Amino acid sequence: MIEVNYLAVLACGIAAMVLGGVWYGPLFGKAWAKEMGWGNLTPEQEAAMKKSAATAYPQQFVGALLTAFVLAHTTAAFITAMNEEPSVSLGLKGAFWNWLGFMVPVIYGDKLWGGKSLKLFFINAFYQLVNLSVMAIILVSWR
Repeated sequence: MIEVNYLAVLACGIAAMVLGGVWYGPLFGKAWAKEMGWGNLTPEQEAAMKKSAATAYPQQFVGALLTAFVLAHTTAAFITAMNEEPSVSLGLKGAFWNWLGFMVPVIYGDKLWGGKSLKLFFINAFYQLVNLSVMAIILVSWR
């Protein structure tokens, strides 16, 4: 059985929320909102979005915790399969393969079937790569 450091998982969840706030805020927030079709919202629409955020953020945090929990398992399995000591390098490799195999196809499917732009695909996909990388660094470093 793989031992999970639940404090590291919690730290990953917090890090994901902070990263998301920066990524979808000052870094890419305007481009992301435009690509989502939210460039010209009425004040009423903006108010409704802010109201829905009150329930969306806690749900997103739970999703981040689930991602970190599963990544803890896949990272441990990857390190075991590589037969090496845990390291940031191995954590990043594992994060990359999880991203490429699980995140990219799902996000690209949303682009294809949801009518999303390629620009939005890249904003979302690279957020997930950075997010998984940060989580992997936390998980392999905090043992």
